[in-house]
Amino acid sequence: MCAEAVDLARAAAEEAAAPGVVGEHVGVVSEGDRVVTHYFESKDFGYRGWRWAVTVARASRAKNVTLDETVLLPGADAILAPEWVPWSERLRPGDMGPGDLLPTESEDLRLEPGWTGEDEPPPNSVVSEELAELVDSEDAELTDRPVAVTTRGSIASVAEELGTRRARVLSRYGLYEAADRWDEAFGPKTPMAQAAPATCVSCAFLIPMAGSLKQAFGVCANE
Repeated sequence: MCAEAVDLARAAAEEAAAPGVVGEHVGVVSEGDRVVTHYFESKDFGYRGWRWAVTVARASRAKNVTLDETVLLPGADAILAPEWVPWSERLRPGDMGPGDLLPTESEDLRLEPGWTGEDEPPPNSVVSEELAELVDSEDAELTDRPVAVTTRGSIASVAEELGTRRARVLSRYGLYEAADRWDEAFGPKTPMAQAAPATCVSCAFLIPMAGSLKQAFGVCANE
């Protein structure tokens, strides 16, 4: 009886859908004892390849078929939206152009604080109580101002004198990640390096990098 209840299923689909969007009956599937689902073609232009699914059932020893649910489901040829991708992962090579700025995440493992210190000056600090508010304001604006006059004795002024004005710098993890990326793209295993008659370390055009990467990387000054 459930498999024959096509008219009941169609009426339920037409009640749930807009007028004229329920098409031909395309099949019926048994879901269990006395439970079947009827499928109807969707004629809605926005849901090409989708099907209206109407599930009907009959209780034991009952003579009437009852309606369980009506839903619009995608078929094998349905047009579906692509899988959702977080905003932070949507950029692809070529998306960024000159002048585009991409902020880094606050918890980016590739970066670490350029300098640290206590928010409040110690009791015997050279920073007086009158200047404490000015120092706090200065530290808060550190990343927004490329050049600023700092108060002598503040953490920011000491950091600037030591050459560590940047609020965040490359962490060891970020350094290793960059080294692995450079080695994979331009390292000794690349076709260009394999075809070279000698190594870069023997070339006069090599400008070694400073710091911990100077043994592995450099800049080529040749044209």
